[in-house]
Amino acid sequence: MNTEQMKQSESLFGKDTVEMLLQSHKDALWMLENMGVGCKQPEILKAFGKYEAEGKAIIYENRIFITEDLVNECLNTVPGVEAFFVPRNSFFIGGTAPYIYDDEKGEGGIIPTAEHVAKIAQIAEKHDVVGGMGRGVKLKDEIEQMNVMVEHCSKPMYTPVTSDASLERLKEIHGQRGKIMALFCLTRPTLEVNENFSEHFVKVIQAGLPVCVSAMPMAGISAPFCYNGVISMTHAEVLFGICTSQLLNPGHTVVHAGFPTIADPRFEYNPNYGLKSHFLLNILMSHLNLMLGIPTFQSGGTTNEEHVTEKALHDAKTGQAMALKYGFHMIRHPFAFLRHLVDFSINKLEYAIEIAEKVRPEDAPEVEMPVYDPRGMESVQRVGLGMYLNDSLTTANLGRIFRD
Repeated sequence: MNTEQMKQSESLFGKDTVEMLLQSHKDALWMLENMGVGCKQPEILKAFGKYEAEGKAIIYENRIFITEDLVNECLNTVPGVEAFFVPRNSFFIGGTAPYIYDDEKGEGGIIPTAEHVAKIAQIAEKHDVVGGMGRGVKLKDEIEQMNVMVEHCSKPMYTPVTSDASLERLKEIHGQRGKIMALFCLTRPTLEVNENFSEHFVKVIQAGLPVCVSAMPMAGISAPFCYNGVISMTHAEVLFGICTSQLLNPGHTVVHAGFPTIADPRFEYNPNYGLKSHFLLNILMSHLNLMLGIPTFQSGGTTNEEHVTEKALHDAKTGQAMALKYGFHMIRHPFAFLRHLVDFSINKLEYAIEIAEKVRPEDAPEVEMPVYDPRGMESVQRVGLGMYLNDSLTTANLGRIFRD
């Protein structure tokens, strides 16, 4: 642990909340050792299998069980935050919306084009407050999208890799300019490797390209309905990806890009990205990783509004101010997205950038700091690898634990 960062975090959140984060880390280690991660990918199984003789990992019925000792060994080889090519407190134009929002008509659902991607990249390049960019919207051709982004923006970037061709293009871009990461959602609920992406995850690591490991367990659906419950589940899934990267390529640059989310019963249990609770949850996730000394990339400043309303912009300001007040490494989604990250508004992007250029830490609202809730791990031990929608912790506390 980074003791200096622990002191900083305690001064911001209080000792009890930092102790909650440290216990969440221990709970995640318990999950990896006692629940394991389902996996069929041969190279990953082989990498962990080498540690069975030492008792640091066990593979049983295509589940990998990982001990705390092995996790710690892997964390010790990850290049730290200060060695990373993106500085602290960097807001990214990130995420991948399937649609563009028509700002003139006030409706979403427009299929994005290369021209939209070029405009997003140009805006990212133009404004100093934008630290880097992800895709923003999704084109069908992954390579075309990479090319357009690189043509118009020189800042740090991240992109998924889903084919050998896009991997080769990523290698070329990395060799020419650096400052680019591959993003993978390596796992899916609950504690299972997403085999659709695992092969290329392995290939990217073997190629030595920086990688972001994302995971987004949802409190009340795929994780316990409390702060430490969803943080620990998110952390466990990403720690698995981090360990995989270090076993396949020790010293490989890897980013903890897990962002815990919250199911909202008011919206058919979809994630509500506009809650202050969501912003705080992700800031806390960021601080746990900063205390571990590893690069970290979370979510914040988004909205649950369907249109570009005053509240949508207020949500952006609230999330940005909270992030600045408490500090972070990298934040995605703080500018352009609307409800459920489905529509990307270029007008909202520009408005929210203007807000980010003026917002101050003092603009952040007061929030109640959470402390460790033992019911989170009780819920994990009760539900196991199941879903949490009907768990008693969820049903008894809807609208109570997480707030607007």
